[in-house]
Amino acid sequence: MIKKTLIEDIKELIKTNKEDVIEINPKFLDYFTQEELESIRDDLVIKKLTQKDNNSLFLDEIYEKTKKDKI
Repeated sequence: MIKKTLIEDIKELIKTNKEDVIEINPKFLDYFTQEELESIRDDLVIKKLTQKDNNSLFLDEIYEKTKKDKI
């Protein structure tokens, strides 16, 4: 049951749009242990958070540049 929840978490983290449907071959996932699936999930969470931070910094830079251009 825990593996199924981890797999669902991983599918959600892979999505780039809420409407995306992610299919993962269940036989492929059977080869992973619970610990490996947890590690994959955790890595995806970190990547998502890092991506958000990077995008935020980039948007802040653009905003500051456009603000300077208007002055």
